[in-house]
Amino acid sequence: MLEKKLAPSLPYVKSLFLGWFEPLRDAIEKEQRVQRERTHKAAYAYHIGLLPADKISVIVMHKMMGLMMMGQEEGCVRVVRAAIHIGEAIEQEVKIHSFLEKTKKSRRNKQVDENAVLTREQEIEQEIKRKRVVKAVKMKRLIKVEKLLKNENGTEPWGRDAQAKLGSRLIELLIDSAFVQPPVDQSACSPPEIRPAFKHTFKTVAKDSRKLKNRFGVIECDRLVHQGLNSTARHMVIPYLPMLIPPKKWKGYNEGGHLFLPSYVMRTHGSKEQQNAIRRVPKKQLKRVFEALDTLGSTKWRVNRRVLVVLESMWSRGGNVAGLIDREDIPLPERPSSEDLTKIKEWRWNSRKAKKANSEMHAQRCDIELKLSVARKIKDEEGFYYPHNLDFRGRAYPMHSHLNHLSSDVCRGILEFAEGRPLGKSGLRWLKIHLANIYGCGVEKLSYDGRLAFVENHLRDIFDSADNPLDGERWWIDAEDPFQCLAACINLSDALRSPWPHSVISHLPIHQDGSCNGLQHYAALGRDNLEAAAVNLVAGEKPADVYSGIAARVLDIMMKDSQKDPATNPTALLAKVLIDQVDRKLVKQTVMTSVYGVTYVGAREQIKRRLTEKGKITDDRLLFHASCYATKVTLNALGEMFQAARGIMKWLGDCAKVIASENEPVRWTTPLGLPVVQPYRKSERHLIRTSLQVLALQRDGDAVRVHDSFWTHACDVDSMNRILREQFVELYNIPILENLHESFQTSFPTLTFPSLPERGEFDLSEVIDSPYFFN
Repeated sequence: MLEKKLAPSLPYVKSLFLGWFEPLRDAIEKEQRVQRERTHKAAYAYHIGLLPADKISVIVMHKMMGLMMMGQEEGCVRVVRAAIHIGEAIEQEVKIHSFLEKTKKSRRNKQVDENAVLTREQEIEQEIKRKRVVKAVKMKRLIKVEKLLKNENGTEPWGRDAQAKLGSRLIELLIDSAFVQPPVDQSACSPPEIRPAFKHTFKTVAKDSRKLKNRFGVIECDRLVHQGLNSTARHMVIPYLPMLIPPKKWKGYNEGGHLFLPSYVMRTHGSKEQQNAIRRVPKKQLKRVFEALDTLGSTKWRVNRRVLVVLESMWSRGGNVAGLIDREDIPLPERPSSEDLTKIKEWRWNSRKAKKANSEMHAQRCDIELKLSVARKIKDEEGFYYPHNLDFRGRAYPMHSHLNHLSSDVCRGILEFAEGRPLGKSGLRWLKIHLANIYGCGVEKLSYDGRLAFVENHLRDIFDSADNPLDGERWWIDAEDPFQCLAACINLSDALRSPWPHSVISHLPIHQDGSCNGLQHYAALGRDNLEAAAVNLVAGEKPADVYSGIAARVLDIMMKDSQKDPATNPTALLAKVLIDQVDRKLVKQTVMTSVYGVTYVGAREQIKRRLTEKGKITDDRLLFHASCYATKVTLNALGEMFQAARGIMKWLGDCAKVIASENEPVRWTTPLGLPVVQPYRKSERHLIRTSLQVLALQRDGDAVRVHDSFWTHACDVDSMNRILREQFVELYNIPILENLHESFQTSFPTLTFPSLPERGEFDLSEVIDSPYFFN
């Protein structure tokens, strides 16, 4: 841009980068020289010298701005997070740089060894060969490249300590090098003001309800930098995109996935115990785990460009539709003219709420921009791949965070299988059912015939959605998953308008979702007939809806409480406030996550968010007390309806307490042979002294994300359904709890574990004939 005299056209923050780049690069070069010449080198001395200073400076600037945009507080990021992210990014770039340098050196040596001066004809011949090689790489003939890269993954990772120390020093250099200057006031006599673009400071927040304080270091950006954040995300460099060739097959803990970037089969978050557990087991034992990840990684995806065009248009118009966040901030309330303390207090409270909401919306806008940025870069590719790895429980996730098929409706709507397959008669039926499921709003609880009828009754809306998604009736926007609904409308319209609908090629992933899958697993373990029926392990005329069942029980309890005397029972007033707000959505997330050990506080926050969305309770104190009451009632209703499940959960918790009494983590091996070490245990924070501050490194928590959805082409749904049911029955015919009890007793022979909970007589084979087990 500079060479072409286009610098004034650069986005605001990139124009700031121009002013920061040279000073930061020079500071890094100076630091590299100082560390080379020193006898007693700093802890980061080796790592800071592994890349050219200009590369490091660009990485630091981009990483810092990305973290500022995506932080929990707008324009602010914790030092420990920034330091590790920057150190990690430098490490990954070192891998790339090392490989490129090796390749260049190998090429130079080969040319010197093979011949002296090439004739003009030979040069032309060499150029033709070079182009053939490039084409061969693009056509995925990468055997030689893989051989060159084979040893790159084997290098030892730097570790969090090294990343944090390097990152901290680079942040310090950025703070000392980057400045901003407000627009010059021509009428002012004073010299122009120049301010640091970033500053290092400390924040103190309440740690818990006991008013304990937590102090941590943060990097804040100047308000001039902050002003440009909203428009910057679309211009940020996304360093690691989905792969254009299939990932390497997994062969070990750090052997597989990316060709030469650091890749690990499990996200251990620095847990040495879990890493060692994976490394110790024979690779043969993990063969099926590796094969599963390879299958996911070899699935070829592409961008659904018709949906992307609609999404981009809606976003450019300001969002605030089809689940997109509003691109405009909430206006801040004006300070009252009077000095009435009550009004001033109310104004301050409303201002804080508006600022918090705007900060949250800012992060969501940046998230959309980053997703769109990836989509724009790869929309013209014929296909791409997502390498997958595991969390510590053995659940598989794509290794690319911004745009992937396990993310939001926006991502799922603009991604589709690169390989298409003819619908066939069965596929056309499942495409219609899929559209009804995606539309939601209660339609997904109908029988299959009811869902098919719903689609037939809305064909005019479906055709209009496909033909005029922006300026038509826009029926698809009212769906629970609007962009996935639009993709289904387009695919179904193409099929129904074809003279041969069954021959139409479909790229659409068709979902089959479990009925509260966590409770399905507990029902299979507990063999309780009523619980099995509640989560569709047995056949029924239409799907049972456990969330509606629990919501009905919650409403029943609240109705009874509302009749009590408020003078002796304060919950009576709360019950009256909540009676008309109890529905399936209020309890769904809490019921779904209860099987993963959601705490009371976590459940309360879930229900509080749902009540906030309804907007009927505006008083914050009342909202808090209503959330507490609704949470207790919901958990009690769940315990009443799923006593066998709660009994198994209690047994597992009691066993964990016995093991924890010895200060040992809970360990088990999954039926696929994957060793798991439960990471939740008390431990002291690991303190690292860096040039910027002392950092406390601790394990990141795992957010609970539920895997209860399986996808395939429409024509293959019947086959997938059969496999799901057969594998579920096979899994729970294994004496899982007995095996777990035995392994605990073997690992801790001196400890006494509680007896197994009683179980019912449910016949697992009934799952095979249950049409709504996954539906």
